[in-house]
Amino acid sequence: MKRFVVCICLLILSASCVPDRQPESSAGAIQRDDEFVVFLTGYELGELKPCGCSGGQLGGLDRRWAVLSSVPNQKKLTIDVGSFVESDSEQDLIKYSILMQAFGLLDYDVINLTRTDLEIARNLGLLFNPVAGFISPYGTGEKIAGKFQNQYLLKDKYITISVLTCSVETSPIEQIREAFTPKSDQQGLNILIIDQYDETIVSSIAELGIVDCLIFPSDSDEPRIIGDPNERPLIFSVGRFGRYVCKLVIRDSQDRLDMSFQAIPIVEKLKQGTSLVRLYKDYQHLVKEADLLEKFPRFSLPNGLRYEGSKSCKQCHKYEYKIWSRKPHAQAYKTLVKVGSQYDPECVVCHVVGMDYESGYICEEQTSHLKNVGCENCHGPGSEHNRTEGLAKTTEPKSDCIFCHTPEKSVEYASKEQEYLEKIRHWKEPKTAGNVQQ
Repeated sequence: MKRFVVCICLLILSASCVPDRQPESSAGAIQRDDEFVVFLTGYELGELKPCGCSGGQLGGLDRRWAVLSSVPNQKKLTIDVGSFVESDSEQDLIKYSILMQAFGLLDYDVINLTRTDLEIARNLGLLFNPVAGFISPYGTGEKIAGKFQNQYLLKDKYITISVLTCSVETSPIEQIREAFTPKSDQQGLNILIIDQYDETIVSSIAELGIVDCLIFPSDSDEPRIIGDPNERPLIFSVGRFGRYVCKLVIRDSQDRLDMSFQAIPIVEKLKQGTSLVRLYKDYQHLVKEADLLEKFPRFSLPNGLRYEGSKSCKQCHKYEYKIWSRKPHAQAYKTLVKVGSQYDPECVVCHVVGMDYESGYICEEQTSHLKNVGCENCHGPGSEHNRTEGLAKTTEPKSDCIFCHTPEKSVEYASKEQEYLEKIRHWKEPKTAGNVQQ
């Protein structure tokens, strides 16, 4: 644990690098004087970037930079609504620290801390040197406020933007009214972040007539709007896993503020911020130093079975082994090495044999014979089958394609199962997607 804390402290010191310049595609864009932009993100849940094993994946802090940097700092407010990681595991704690540094590099103004976010920040000592304005409904006065408020120049006058966070169970509706009382001589925008969606409470908040935007927890990957997007308050969630950035464009229209909403997907063609790319490499280094592969939880195999590696099948299955060795699955581990993810258990588990079980893959030094997606991934551990020279059939646990070819990691698989099956065809007899493991 001490080693882990030292690594985090060193990283915090090294990550204060110069922010990237605006992307060329947007640096020269003209920002209208009568417009102001509010960017909103959140619910990263530990997703620093997509795995990259297939095309069409959304997300990534390095590409988020291209969107956030498209507007000059003086013309925008950038907010993250919280839920940075899924647990307090050692890997999630590393991710949490990396995320906080990323928020600093991305020039966030406001960061909302959920109950779990606040507890982790306190335990990691991150509250003493905040990278942005921390707000939380669970704060106790240690550099944590329940509200953020600032003035911004819009055209030839100032507007006040207030961001309030509250727990719907503990914050009375009247408290929201008091917190959002506007100045009579100034236009403003009131943004409210709540910790759960309750239709009755949301209706009561809407009836106050003082909340312009109400943001509730995300339950889907894509941002979601409830109700009429042209009515106030605009009620929405920001989506999960950092795959979208929500953009509110505030315009001065005579004596009132108009607001439009846009969900911007973080697509692969967006330019990467070099400082964020370096930060992710720091994350990979920390994961390696923490020896997370060896600490990965593993289950016992039934009946004393063991994984023995694909080469153990070669003697009796020469044809199948020869064809398999030319297929992409036989090179799965190399793709991790190419991008530096060969020490990340979240990535490695789908590129090796049996990592979820004892006698399965541990690391390259100890179990190099279990690298790549091999025979035993689909057919099950082969020790008994090999011992009886094929008389005993291989048994569970067997992996199905969809264990790794999930919608998040393999975007096109769901509509192209047969095409993917052809990519791994290494057998003589006819097989289908339904019986390939038999």
